[in-house]
Amino acid sequence: MSMRRGRWRLYVVLLNTTDPWPEYNFGTATVPTLAQRVNAFSVLGFEPLPGAAWEWTEDSEVPGDPASPVLLIAAVHVRAVGA
Repeated sequence: MSMRRGRWRLYVVLLNTTDPWPEYNFGTATVPTLAQRVNAFSVLGFEPLPGAAWEWTEDSEVPGDPASPVLLIAAVHVRAVGA
């Protein structure tokens, strides 16, 4: 999940494929609640792994530029629903 240009979006990184990553756009600058994030995963056919914790990190839009806008990134391990 990342926040860029004033909007949060959630996406599932698919490894070993050229398929497009499933994505959900929250369309808001407000940080989505845990329930909203779980619902977004459900819409995409995924769910967080039991006991998985969200990890938050900060990056910059322009690497190495201290005046660059901040990019917030969150990650959690997921699985396909029913897997």
